[in-house]
Amino acid sequence: MGTNRNRKPAVQLTGTDGNVFALAGKVSSALKRAGQEAEAKEFSRRLFECGSYNEALVLMGEYVEVS
Repeated sequence: MGTNRNRKPAVQLTGTDGNVFALAGKVSSALKRAGQEAEAKEFSRRLFECGSYNEALVLMGEYVEVS
């Protein structure tokens, strides 16, 4: 369990619809596929606290390796 929690799954966000919810869906799905259910829930909760699109993008980078 510890190894999955410390690894950031890689997610390609370039070329994806720029809609913040579409991007967040990819991040959340990648976390779940990596066995990081708790992180996916935490990410979703924190996403709704973001005050801007840029803030949301920075948050995504905290949870996944963005390409």
